[in-house]
Amino acid sequence: MAVTAAGVFRRTPQERADQPFFAAGACHILAWVCRDTYPDRPIGRSGSRGCGSRVSARSSTCTRPGRAFDHAGWNPEADLLAANREFERRPLDRIAIVDDLATFCREHFSRMPHQYWGDPLPRARDYVKRHAPPWE
Repeated sequence: MAVTAAGVFRRTPQERADQPFFAAGACHILAWVCRDTYPDRPIGRSGSRGCGSRVSARSSTCTRPGRAFDHAGWNPEADLLAANREFERRPLDRIAIVDDLATFCREHFSRMPHQYWGDPLPRARDYVKRHAPPWE
């Protein structure tokens, strides 16, 4: 399946509420929750430099290597990069994120979970569970 802008798809009201939240402003929260949801899997976190401070959880050694999870669910990482490059109309570099969440937020001017109105962690956990991982 080719990666397409999320607005093209018809979604439930709940999905429409969550997808923009995790696409624009809380993507780092989703990346950390995704990683924590599958502690027995080799999932890392990565970001795209060139389009702001975009972050996604990245899995490079699952049964389908090269898949990444973000607001659009699990997709081929190369397709996510290509879609974002096309949208941004500039080159994007993928960078590994090895910091803990507090350090990442401090260095990238992102909010910690307690700084959101309402706790985003349960919402992110629910969102991760809506999307079957590539190894199922």
